Amino acid sequence: MQLEKLKGKGLEQLFEAVLSLETMEECYQFFDDLCTVNEMQSLAQRLEVARMLRKGFTYNQIEAETGASTATISRVKRCLNYGNDGYQMALERIGK
Repeated sequence: MQLEKLKGKGLEQLFEAVLSLETMEECYQFFDDLCTVNEMQSLAQRLEVARMLRKGFTYNQIEAETGASTATISRVKRCLNYGNDGYQMALERIGK
């Protein structure tokens, strides 16, 4: 399983830090220190691509609306189809 390859003290510390955040403002503060603006926008873009794929949007529609490359859209689609259901879980929890 892919997740087993990822597990380790460093990532667990990162995930614990993320889970400790209590407000949207705290998330902005933490991720502003942790990531570049481009990295945050890329992560947000992938989540939006996942949402749109789940809703049945075409690659052309997703590319036009999000600016994501077809390679990014394909990667997200592969995760939706064959991944660990992380996108699905997160999108369901935020009601998207």
